[in-house]
Amino acid sequence: MRSIASIVAFVLLGLLSAVIIGFRSDLPFASLGYDEEQEGLSERIIIKFSHVVAENTPKGLAVDRFSQLVKEKSNGRVEVQVFPNGILHSDQTEMDALRRGDIQMIAPAFSNLANRIPAWSVLDLPYVFRDQQDVEQAFHGKIGGMLFETLEPLNMKGLAFWSNGFKQMTSNKPIRTPQDFAGQRFRIIQSPVLEAQFRTLGATAQGAPFNDVYRKLANNEVDGQENTISNIYSKRLYQVQKYMTVSNHGYLGYAVIINKSFWEKLPPDVQRVLTEALEEATAYSDQIAVSMNEQQWKQLTKESSMEIHVLTPQEQAVWREALQPVYKSFAPMIGSALMDEISKLHRQQ
Repeated sequence: MRSIASIVAFVLLGLLSAVIIGFRSDLPFASLGYDEEQEGLSERIIIKFSHVVAENTPKGLAVDRFSQLVKEKSNGRVEVQVFPNGILHSDQTEMDALRRGDIQMIAPAFSNLANRIPAWSVLDLPYVFRDQQDVEQAFHGKIGGMLFETLEPLNMKGLAFWSNGFKQMTSNKPIRTPQDFAGQRFRIIQSPVLEAQFRTLGATAQGAPFNDVYRKLANNEVDGQENTISNIYSKRLYQVQKYMTVSNHGYLGYAVIINKSFWEKLPPDVQRVLTEALEEATAYSDQIAVSMNEQQWKQLTKESSMEIHVLTPQEQAVWREALQPVYKSFAPMIGSALMDEISKLHRQQ
């Protein structure tokens, strides 16, 4: 009799427990001993970041620093997978891949954006920046904000500007005056402004992916190209060019962009992690771009057999004057608002 009573009591206790748990089903998982570590695993966020340059360039190093910072700040919850050297997408395909959501982040050169959005052509204008101070003021001021606004309708969100440096000319013929460009063929990032720049100087321009530059130069498919010191050094372009002119005629920088739909679905705390990591990575990018170009300039002068000429201020003034028609041609396309901001920048001492 006692055993029957015990069984009945056990069954009633089980039923009572089930009822209590049923009534408490709306309680947080933690209240029921939920394993938060397992929840973290199921919510792990993967971000594919594709770019086209080497890992030892300013952009390559900045992307790696960003990836590391995100991992640290999110305690491993967010992983930024980095795909350098165009192994996933070329500079001609990465933007479409981003918009489709195949990848989540890119950092294209301004010229690549100018192909889709005319306003970005403003950053390709020759001698648009006089020095690094002009660059920083444009990136972090009104010009940068206006340019980022143009990305939104294309399902892209601008997060930061990264630096590489001022561009120089290399060729198999000496270049000191605008007349020296006549008849030469130059590889460019496909860009209306860059094409017009060389056409104005009497040269022809061929758009080609960055990772094809060395081959095109080696095979004499083009005579020269424009690039930063760090890119010339990291891609060993000095091995297939005889002359370099330090002209500082243009600026190579990158816009760090994320797929807008992807960004908007991220939890606010993850957005904060990415924002904070980018702020630190951007400061690092600015510093490393200057130091690497200076360091590799010294290495180029020692290791390279190229004949190097540095334009004097007077020679630069001649180049600047020769390239003024490019401004007149593209001002209507870029828009008066942005051109007015550039004029204000140029008027500052």
